[in-house]
Amino acid sequence: MIRKEKYSAIQLDATDKKLIMLLQKDAKMTTKQLAHHLNLSITPVFERIKRLERNGVIEKYVAIINKEKVGKELIAFCNVSLKEHSHDIIRDFEKSISELPEVLECHHIAGMFDYTLKVVTEDMETYHHFVYNKLSSVNNVGNVQSSFVMREIKTGTELHLE
Repeated sequence: MIRKEKYSAIQLDATDKKLIMLLQKDAKMTTKQLAHHLNLSITPVFERIKRLERNGVIEKYVAIINKEKVGKELIAFCNVSLKEHSHDIIRDFEKSISELPEVLECHHIAGMFDYTLKVVTEDMETYHHFVYNKLSSVNNVGNVQSSFVMREIKTGTELHLE
């Protein structure tokens, strides 16, 4: 993944936190509906949302897609070790991985491997194609070890704020 600028934490009051939780549950709620839940008028809610967006607390709004209904039934966690670890090589690897549409997440980790990738494909055949034709062509990949999800127990996008 391409490195992001480090942000300092934004001070959030209880209303901001409740607003964020509501938006995480349903980002399509209208400002009027949000105002009702927060016991505020529409204008202060609108201004809070704009401030949260401007400060980078809210990065974007997305639709969460049911993977099976669109034929993406295989989830794999792919652990990757690099052959070399220079700054330029790491940057190039992260840029290349970020461009692969099958990779939903890429985490630089500590431990036996350098990266963990969350990869979603149609099936084992498509995953095989991904590993042998795409991942293996990324410069400096040394070792790859895959684990396959048998069943998702919990998956989500909501950050709990206290």
